[in-house]
Amino acid sequence: MTTDAPDAWKQWQESRLGTVSAPYGHLALTGTHWIEDLPDGRIPDTPGRWAAEEDAVVLAAREGDGLTVDGKPATGRIRLAADPGPVGAARVAHGERRLVVLVREDVWGVRVYDPAAPARREFRGIEATPYDPRWTVPGHFTPYGAPRTVRVENADGRYRGLGLGGVLAFTLDGQDLTLQVSVRDDGSLRAVFTDITGADGGSYRFRLLDAPAPDEQGSATVDFNRAYLPPCAFCSHFLCPLPPPGNTLDVAVAAGERGLR
Repeated sequence: MTTDAPDAWKQWQESRLGTVSAPYGHLALTGTHWIEDLPDGRIPDTPGRWAAEEDAVVLAAREGDGLTVDGKPATGRIRLAADPGPVGAARVAHGERRLVVLVREDVWGVRVYDPAAPARREFRGIEATPYDPRWTVPGHFTPYGAPRTVRVENADGRYRGLGLGGVLAFTLDGQDLTLQVSVRDDGSLRAVFTDITGADGGSYRFRLLDAPAPDEQGSATVDFNRAYLPPCAFCSHFLCPLPPPGNTLDVAVAAGERGLR
């Protein structure tokens, strides 16, 4: 363990605070609207009419609506694919607000981000446990023979698929534990987990944990100091997946981000 690990953790936490409270961070989300739930095609407090087609969302806008697409006034029917990049780069805007097109399992929707959202003004920070080296342990990743998808409940109560690529094994507080993890495009790992502190109220009901891409032997550091809150902890309009089977740890992980102040 390097002597600068606590300083690196502080920098990570400061970065997290800046990210979630940014003008288009988690706290700026004011709604996720599924097109199929909008019989008249209207998003509350938002001009234009929105319709879903097989491979796109179609926005019907009129002159004077105040909507822009790619920085230009939007008029007529405009086909929109899902926005791939950061919120601030979303194609559709209404003043300072950004309207982000998304698709989940062939269901199309629009997220509305507003830098003036009350949650940004009311944010007082994240409760996080100071760095403690005992929460950083070696782990070993075993990939599945083929990627798996399991149906898990999401924060909005709907069930959706969660892709899993293998198992991350480690020892914590003398117990041999495992987490099912997703493998991201860069090879790094992500787990959705809960633990005893999520059940007794000491931490948010579930959290996320990232791990670097394993080496050729499958070794990867597991650092619960950097366990962090899911987006839905900041705004209920996010679609965070709940932990998959087996990702409830029978230990108290009193580390990392625990809740909102």
